[in-house]
Amino acid sequence: MKLGKTQRQHKVAQILEKEEVTSQAELVQRLAEQGVEATQVTVSRDLEELGALKVRRPGGALVYALPEDANARPSREPQLRRVLSEWVADITSSANLVVVRTPPGCAHVVASALDRAGLAGVAGTVAGDDTVLVVAAEGVDGSALARKLERLAVREA
Repeated sequence: MKLGKTQRQHKVAQILEKEEVTSQAELVQRLAEQGVEATQVTVSRDLEELGALKVRRPGGALVYALPEDANARPSREPQLRRVLSEWVADITSSANLVVVRTPPGCAHVVASALDRAGLAGVAGTVAGDDTVLVVAAEGVDGSALARKLERLAVREA
C-alpha cells in the first residue's frame, strides 16, 4: 500500500527503533514486508527529514539510528503546520481536552503528526476515524491549546 509521507515516516521511525538497518535498500525491503511501497529515493528523503544518522554498533556494523534527543531532530513544526492546514476541518475545546475534526479516515494522520511533533502542552492523542482527542498536559488549558492548534492550522497564502 502507498502511505502518505507522515504515515510512512512513522513506519520508518518504528523500524529504526526496533531493528538494525544497514542500508536504504534494506529499509525499502523492511517497509515492503509491512506492505508499504517506497522507493530508495523516498526512503533517503525520509531518513534525512527524520534526522537519521549512521552509527557504529558494537562489532563494527554501521546502522541507521534516530537521535535520542528530540531536540537534535529537525523541527517538526513545518510538517505539523502542513498536516493541520490540509486535514483539520474544525477545532473545539472543553476543559483540558481539544477535539479536532478531520475528513473521514484522516484522524490518524493528524494524531500521528501531533504525537511526532512533541508540541509543548500536548500530553497525547487518541484518534478515531474523523476525530482526534488531544489531551492537554497538566496545567495547560484546553482552550489555549485549541487556539495554538488553530494558529498552526492556518494556511499561509
